[in-house]
Amino acid sequence: MSRPRLGALLATWFGCGYAPAAPGTAGSAAAVAIAVLLAHYAGWRPWQFALLCAVGAAPGMWAAGETARQRGLKDPGFVVVDEVLGQWLALAGAQTLNWKSYLGAFLLFRLFDIWKPAPVRRLESLPGGVGIVADDLMAGLYAALVLSVAGCFNLY
Repeated sequence: MSRPRLGALLATWFGCGYAPAAPGTAGSAAAVAIAVLLAHYAGWRPWQFALLCAVGAAPGMWAAGETARQRGLKDPGFVVVDEVLGQWLALAGAQTLNWKSYLGAFLLFRLFDIWKPAPVRRLESLPGGVGIVADDLMAGLYAALVLSVAGCFNLY
């Protein structure tokens, strides 16, 4: 497989970015689905999703940047690897993994990703794949913090 095709495959998260409506939401949903499988069948804990995000950040930035450059776009909507990484970071804030924490992480991440409170919006201006991914990582961090605090109050 050529490097451009590999980059596009990773950037679109194996085609999730080509969803006809709300590709970012499709990427986030795919990340949660993978998390559910890893937690259920492999016994993953929340902190392991932070590690997965960290391991995927550099390849994700490369893939997002290369795909955007090849298409001549700054932050194409079909590039969703950033949503996947941000969603996994959001899940890392859970005190426990259950349907409420999965749903909470999903909704909080999408809220912060769409709303883009400071400095999320400013991170978008970073060059290339770094800017494409960094804003979603910050949105994921915000979601993780809120989810963590909610867990301290036994809200899920």
